[in-house]
Amino acid sequence: MSNAPQSALRGSPRAPGNQRAEFGGIEKSAVRTTAERPDFTTIQHSPEFRALRSRLKWFVFPATAFFLIWYVGYVIAAAYFPEFMAKQVWGEVNIGLLMGLGQFATTLALTSLYVRFARRTVDPRVDRIREQAGEDD
Repeated sequence: MSNAPQSALRGSPRAPGNQRAEFGGIEKSAVRTTAERPDFTTIQHSPEFRALRSRLKWFVFPATAFFLIWYVGYVIAAAYFPEFMAKQVWGEVNIGLLMGLGQFATTLALTSLYVRFARRTVDPRVDRIREQAGEDD
């Protein structure tokens, strides 16, 4: 075997003669570029953007508060009420196990609700804001 670096033998992007313009597997040509950037300050102060932020806050803050209270409640119950958490519900299944599995179920449910909310409410508004920003250029 020769003294050639292993990266040259594998054909890595850093090997001489193999100069690809990419970052993290994404070719530079795939990145959307525009000659002029949108005026982000104007977008930020627009009524549409403010309405979007308000709508996001309406969903995100209550969902976050609910989950944090539920999680901290579970941790407190596990730490300070072990006899309650050890109560058998069915066979070897106890309240602590059900609440622990409930944490996973709650995470999946909140994630699904957010994806649905974003797809129906947030994404169309973002698209409108982008279109308006593109018309102003």
